Amino acid sequence: MAPQNNIAPFIIVFILSLVCIMVSCSSGQHDDNSIAYNSYQDGSGYDFHAYPSPFFGIDEHSKFDNSARHGTLSLMRSLGASTKSINVLSYGAKGDGSDDTKAFQNAWKDACSSSTQVNFVVPGKRNYLLKPIRFSGACKSSITMQVYGTIKAPADRSAFAKDNTKWITFEGIDNLMVEGGGTFDGSGKIWWQNSCKINKNLPCKQAPTALTFYNCKNLVLKNMQIQNAQQIHVTIEKCVNVQASNLKVTSPEESPNTDGLHVSNTQNIKISDTNIGTGDDCISIETGTQKFQATGITCGPGHGISIGSLGDGNSKAYVSDVVVNGATLSGTTNGVRIKTYQGGSGSVSNIKFQNINMRNVQNPIIVDQNYCDQDKPCKQQGSAVQVKNVVYENIKGTSATNAAITFDCSKNTPCQGIVLNNVNLKGNGDDGASKAACNNVKLNIIGNVSPLCT
Repeated sequence: MAPQNNIAPFIIVFILSLVCIMVSCSSGQHDDNSIAYNSYQDGSGYDFHAYPSPFFGIDEHSKFDNSARHGTLSLMRSLGASTKSINVLSYGAKGDGSDDTKAFQNAWKDACSSSTQVNFVVPGKRNYLLKPIRFSGACKSSITMQVYGTIKAPADRSAFAKDNTKWITFEGIDNLMVEGGGTFDGSGKIWWQNSCKINKNLPCKQAPTALTFYNCKNLVLKNMQIQNAQQIHVTIEKCVNVQASNLKVTSPEESPNTDGLHVSNTQNIKISDTNIGTGDDCISIETGTQKFQATGITCGPGHGISIGSLGDGNSKAYVSDVVVNGATLSGTTNGVRIKTYQGGSGSVSNIKFQNINMRNVQNPIIVDQNYCDQDKPCKQQGSAVQVKNVVYENIKGTSATNAAITFDCSKNTPCQGIVLNNVNLKGNGDDGASKAACNNVKLNIIGNVSPLCT
C-alpha cells in the first residue's frame, strides 16, 4: 500500500501542471481584452454583431474575460497540499450574542499572514456580534471565509460613532472567497426608523453599508444570505474579476436606500442565480463599471435593476458592456432602468437587457435622462450623459403603470442606437392596453414589439 500513497503527490502535481498549461495556452491565444469572447457570445445567447453597426456599434476590443483563473483558483484550493484551518472559536469568539469583534480581528491577522491557503471558519448554530470591522490585505495566500453561523451587527447606532458608513469591509485582498450558507444580518431596523425618508422631520444622515468589498481581485461570493442592511446590503467597488452566485439578499420593502448589490468602478463581474428583495434597487450599476453580466436574477420587491444614477453634480460617468440575461422582476417600482442627471457628461454604452419577465412591474423599460432625486425641480441644463447602443430583447410581461415603455431622453444629447426586439408588455387592465412614451429617441424595431411609440 505504501507505493500507492507515494504516487498521490505526483498525480496532484501532474493535474495542476496540466491545468496551468491549459490556462497558459488559452491566455497565449488572446490578449487580456479579448479572452473567450466567442464563448461569452454563446453563453449569452446573443450575437453582438447581429445588427448593423448603426444599430449596435460595439467595439471589437470591448470583450469579456473568461473564468479560467477562477476555476484554476478553486482547483488549487481543492487539490492544494496544505490548507490551514483558522476557527474563530479558537480565538475566543463565543457566538452567543456577545461582542466577538476582537476574536475575529485576531483570527484574521493570523489568516492573512499565513503562507499557506486558509479556511477561515465561522461555525454554525451561533450568533456572532460584530462591531464595525475591517478585514484588510494584502494577504500572503488565498483565503476562504466559511460562514456557517449568523454574523450580526449591533442594534445600537452608537457602535458606529467613529464611522457610520460601513459595517464589514474587505479591502485590498486578492483571491478571497466568502461562502458557507450562513447569514450576515445588519440589524437595520433602528437605522430605517431614523431615516429622513421615513420621518421627514429628521435630518438626513448617512447609514452604514453592510458588506463592502473594496479593491479586491479574484473575488468569489457564493451561498450566503445578507439581510436587514442598515443601508446598502453589498457594495463592490474598484474590484477586478468578481463572481457572485446563489445569494439571497433581503430587507423589508419599506426599508430606505437598501440596495441589494451596488457595483461601481469594477471590471469583469458576473452575478448569477441570485434572489434580491429590498427597499431600493435590486442591482445598481454605477460609474466605472465595465464587463458586467447578470443571469438568473429574481428581483422584487424593490426598485428594479438600474444603471445609475449617473452624472450628478455635473460629474463625468462611464458604464459599458453590461448584459442582463435572464431575470424575473415582480412588483418592483421600475423594471430595467437607466437614469442620469442633467448636466453630467460621459456615456452609457453597449448595454443588453434580454430574456426578462415582468410581473406587475411599474415602468418595465425606462430611460430617464432627466432624473431628479429632490423635492424641488432640478435645474435645466444643456449637457447629459450619452445613452447609446442599448438593446432590449425578449422582454415580456405586465406593466403596473400606463406607460410600459418610457424613453425620456435629453433634447441636446438624444438616445442613440436603441433597439427593441420582441418586446411584449401588456397593461394590467381587462383589455391589456399599455402605452409607450418616447422623447428624443430614434428606435430600431425588430420583430413583434408592443406597445409602440405614438
